[in-house]
Amino acid sequence: MSHAELAVSYAALILADDNVDITADKLQTLIKAAKIEDVEPIWTTLFAKALEGKNVKDLLLNVGSGGGAAAAPVATGAAPAGGAAAVEEKKEEKEEEKEESDEDMGFGLFDD
Repeated sequence: MSHAELAVSYAALILADDNVDITADKLQTLIKAAKIEDVEPIWTTLFAKALEGKNVKDLLLNVGSGGGAAAAPVATGAAPAGGAAAVEEKKEEKEEEKEESDEDMGFGLFDD
């Protein structure tokens, strides 16, 4: 992460902590007050648009919660049944690959 991105990120966090709307102008003002000179205005505009209408505190609190992920399978005594299903799936995939080969279509790469 560049100095510019880091400066804008911190400025956005400061504004969010003070419950102030995050705008490009306010981000730029905070960055200038911190005497950071090498931040191009595009960064403040990008961050302001990305965070527009969002609650940054909620974003930070919910970073680790995906919500849509499936639970990991638990290894138990029923593993052989699951293993058999996986073998059957692999066999089906191999059969599908054979069906899609060029040989079945009547032509090949080196045909005359």
